[in-house]
Amino acid sequence: MRAVAGRISWGLADQAVSSMTNFAVGIYVARTLGVTEFGVFTLAWVTYGLVLNISRGLTTDPLVVRFSGVSPAAWRAAVARSSGTALLIGLVSGVVSVLAGLAIGGGLGAAFVALGLVFPMLLLQDSWRFAFFAAGQGRKAFVNDVVWGAALIPALVLAAQQGSVFWFVLAWGVSGGVAAGFGYLQSGVVPAGVQAAVWLRQQRDLGPRYLVENVSNSGASQLRMYGLGAIAGLSEVGAIRGAELLLGPFLAVLMGLSLVAVPEAARVLRRSPHRLPKFCLVLGGSQAAAALVWGCALLLVPDIAGEFVLDSVWEPASALILPVTLSVTGAGLVAGAASGLRALGAARRSLRSQLIASAGYLGGGLAGATIAGALGASWGSAIAMWCGAAIWWGQLRVAHREHQAGIHATSDESLEETEEFTR
Repeated sequence: MRAVAGRISWGLADQAVSSMTNFAVGIYVARTLGVTEFGVFTLAWVTYGLVLNISRGLTTDPLVVRFSGVSPAAWRAAVARSSGTALLIGLVSGVVSVLAGLAIGGGLGAAFVALGLVFPMLLLQDSWRFAFFAAGQGRKAFVNDVVWGAALIPALVLAAQQGSVFWFVLAWGVSGGVAAGFGYLQSGVVPAGVQAAVWLRQQRDLGPRYLVENVSNSGASQLRMYGLGAIAGLSEVGAIRGAELLLGPFLAVLMGLSLVAVPEAARVLRRSPHRLPKFCLVLGGSQAAAALVWGCALLLVPDIAGEFVLDSVWEPASALILPVTLSVTGAGLVAGAASGLRALGAARRSLRSQLIASAGYLGGGLAGATIAGALGASWGSAIAMWCGAAIWWGQLRVAHREHQAGIHATSDESLEETEEFTR
């Protein structure tokens, strides 16, 4: 139990650094550029999230499921292939992003050009984090994100002197590249991009399903933002992102637990399979409760304090605190069930849950945006998130029952073989 607590603590500490770094970047950009330019920055940000989830689905998600707690030699071989695959995905995505940015033009196009230039560095850095957690070395992931945060400070100062989204995206990505280089020194593993095909072939039973699952999740978020921008304007996109930033400290907890949730759920499953649902319930319930408490505290923040943090973004963002809080609360419950399904290797059921939940999230968000802009989009997404949580938990219950039945069937067969042998 002490070892589990230690690994979870490093996950929380690491994500606290990562999320607070992202929070600081968001606040700095919002205060420097205003709500409309902040909306442009947000569209680049959610695009990064989409590509990041593509990379995770094909590389780090299978890694943590299959190579958590394995021998050092097996871990190093798997990490070389998974990190190399992540780097290759970053290169391909970077080219596409640069070409798209040049075609779009203007401030938005410039943001996508900058994003394309830093994609390889960002995806490689993320792959190191999950590799360290798979090995139970969360401390290394924490140190790596501290390095990113330290490199980000002078980079943001230089970007502020230029005063454009392009330079802010570039500063954020290049400082991540510093951490990616440090991750190589920490791991001593050389990313093997030439073995990407081998890795993808070895993980073909999990990777494609996790890819579709992750893309449907982040893609729904991205399309909701794009749709909101088209329906109501970039300022509404900035308002929602501002409200999400206010949940930043809690999201640090949510993401920190997600880093260690699947490896820990996999360990629980191997040692005490019957305890998996309880583990997932405690995990998801604690996250949901923490989100609710934080959201209620935000509702009590006076306007003068909010304006000090977000400047002109505070007024539109503060009106969205309640629905965004409820949405994140539902996401906490989803995270608990998702960790259980991942540990069970029930990729088909988790994919089904994610596709249905993502379709509802996107549909609810766009329908709400059509009716009432950012406020309607936030409420529509919150309702859909809670409906999706019910679906996730239903699938976990069925998958766990099937797993238990499989264990009993295997035990009965072994017993019958033993009795036949003794006769």
